[in-house]
Amino acid sequence: MDTDIKLKYLRTDKLPHIWCPGCGHGIILGALLKSFDKLGWRKDDIVVVSGIGCSGRTPGYIDANTLHTTHGRALAFATGIKMVNPKLHVVVVMGDGDASEIGGNHLIHAGRRNIDVTAIVFNNNIYGMTGGQYSPTTPYGAKASTAPYGNIEPNFDLVELVMGAGATYVARATSYHEAILEKYIQNALSHKGFSFVDVFTTCPTQFGRLNKIKSPIDNILMLKDKTVMKSQAEKMSPEELNGKMVIGEFRNIKDKREYTELYDEIIKRAMNKGVGDES
Repeated sequence: MDTDIKLKYLRTDKLPHIWCPGCGHGIILGALLKSFDKLGWRKDDIVVVSGIGCSGRTPGYIDANTLHTTHGRALAFATGIKMVNPKLHVVVVMGDGDASEIGGNHLIHAGRRNIDVTAIVFNNNIYGMTGGQYSPTTPYGAKASTAPYGNIEPNFDLVELVMGAGATYVARATSYHEAILEKYIQNALSHKGFSFVDVFTTCPTQFGRLNKIKSPIDNILMLKDKTVMKSQAEKMSPEELNGKMVIGEFRNIKDKREYTELYDEIIKRAMNKGVGDES
């Protein structure tokens, strides 16, 4: 990361970070900060919200308005912030368990409302900080501390989930494909409405160790080897796509009304008519 960007957007007194060697969280953080810089956003106008877990430490390193909330509730806090001050740029960072299990309902309803918040999921397919338990995105058959013989549950496709809920910008990248990741994050931040970026990343300490992916480098190369761009995937059969991770931009709808704007209109109507006036 460029030194100027580090000094501009990082709380350097909070470094070094807690993330393990080979963890992709630092790459995602770097892509986010570079996106802030390219968009020319002022730190006073940015709010970064997180829940619990390894990704939850991200706001602590960012020199902006930041909030570290309870597990699964980051989107609920972010919704409140955006409703109170719609002019703020509100970004939520979550782990896969934080987003899709403990906070799954909040994710669905944020997409349904189309509130102008950007959600970025640090998706390493496991609960990393709390001991390696399987999450809703752990692949079928993969091992976890709570699935020593392999996970028997089908995993969520978070992209399909949020599109079904109504999100208007949806993309997926990996922490290996840093340039693509930065592009999608920048597009998500620029989008008016609920935007979602699912980022496949690595957890060598938990997922890698339990699934015999021996080194941090091997974990990172796994992202490269298993990834297929959306344009390429559209030409492949289901059999060819088995075990692959499809990345790309999946949705970009620009003509759907945003939630805080609709809410503001309701407030104005209520103030003009007065309480109880149904005419």
